[in-house]
Amino acid sequence: MRAAIAIDASSTVPLHRQIYEAWRRGILTGRFRQGDRVPSSRELAKALRVSRSTVTQAYDQLFAEGYLQTSHGSGTFVRGDLHEHSLPAPAAPKASDAAPAIRLSRFGARLQRDFVYAPQPADHICFSRWTPDVQRFPISLWRKLIARHLKAPTSAMLDYARQSQGYEPLREQIAAYVSRSRAVHCTRDQIVVLNGSQQALELCARLLCDPGDVVAFEDPGYLGTRRIFEAEGLALRPARVDEQGIVIDAIAKRARLVYVTPSHQFPTGVAMSLARRLELLAWARKQNAVIIEDDYDSEYRYSGSPLPALQGLAQDSPVIYCGTFSKVMFPALRIGYAVLPEALVAPFRRAKWLSDRSTPAIEQAALADFIAEGHLERHIRRMRRLYGERRAVLVESLERHFGSDIAILGEAAGMHLAVRTRDPGFEQRAKRNKVQIVSTRDYYLGTPRADEFLLGFSALSERSIREGVRRLSRTTE
Repeated sequence: MRAAIAIDASSTVPLHRQIYEAWRRGILTGRFRQGDRVPSSRELAKALRVSRSTVTQAYDQLFAEGYLQTSHGSGTFVRGDLHEHSLPAPAAPKASDAAPAIRLSRFGARLQRDFVYAPQPADHICFSRWTPDVQRFPISLWRKLIARHLKAPTSAMLDYARQSQGYEPLREQIAAYVSRSRAVHCTRDQIVVLNGSQQALELCARLLCDPGDVVAFEDPGYLGTRRIFEAEGLALRPARVDEQGIVIDAIAKRARLVYVTPSHQFPTGVAMSLARRLELLAWARKQNAVIIEDDYDSEYRYSGSPLPALQGLAQDSPVIYCGTFSKVMFPALRIGYAVLPEALVAPFRRAKWLSDRSTPAIEQAALADFIAEGHLERHIRRMRRLYGERRAVLVESLERHFGSDIAILGEAAGMHLAVRTRDPGFEQRAKRNKVQIVSTRDYYLGTPRADEFLLGFSALSERSIREGVRRLSRTTE
């Protein structure tokens, strides 16, 4: 007999799987009809020139899924009750054919772009990232802390979390840490542990606003938050930023939320003045609005102590304080937190449970020890000193090569530098000389500036920083 199916011996798909798929597809499309006799395993193995066990393995799967049946003394046949569920036979494809459109929700339709980083070629100096220098993180210590909780894990560590709000010892440590380092007023019961600050921002948008609600947004402002709010269908209204932070008179009067980065405004780097902070709090109380304080990298301030948080200025402040450990430890550690007014704790806890039940418990336990034993603050002190030295090298190099043609914006803080340049060839020369920089154009909701750029320095060596600035200033090959 001739084989009813064909197989490809050069394919990476196992032979038994090819046989199974060929019979299954043939039955569902009507090529093999109900009651058709199926060759015995011996016959088909001989026709296909494969071992009988290969055919038997395929047939066993077809029997198990109900495609075949046996008749005592007669053989094996295609089952007789599948015709109503047959798939249409595939038509020959046409060049004009397109896959049928699948309708997305309004949320899905608003997700127009992927969120990807540009590649970083080995021959480029990349000022385009402002991430921690992960090579300096004490990974051997972190491994020991993880192992400590894996050696004798409790059932609670391995089961579904009883509290989606977060591991209680970690919430205690976070409350103590933000109190002494950022003057945040809170108890452990006001903290919800989250998968990074991005989850905190998404829950803020979902729980506090409906599609179409007005949100005041720093202009320029952080693109990651802006994309979250736009995806939720919120109406973003730009609020101008000056040398003291967000301009209160520029905030839309109907705003339900105000998003700010007061300690180190992203991307300009300015710090919100005390007078402006008090004015913002008064505005929020009057308008019954909520302030989202994104404190993404305030630990890295190189001219004095970190600034106190906006949240701590008044105990009744309508502020949600969002923090993360990704910037001070390593980005893959997706642990962040929100410090909430007491009235918002319960809805945030419930929303967190619906979203993903809880943040991984082993990492939470290791992080609680990392903070309690003083490792976090020692690591921050080391990295603050290192990043401060790298920033100083970047500033000195820019001033030496560009002089008055470049202006450095903002405070001596953070992991990136914002600059304005009078040099019209700055961006093109960077591309030509294999230096990656970031324009601030995409960070503006309103009219962007063409002369503003961001230079990340935290993950670059001093040698690379000097070489990068030298390339930026080089006008000939």
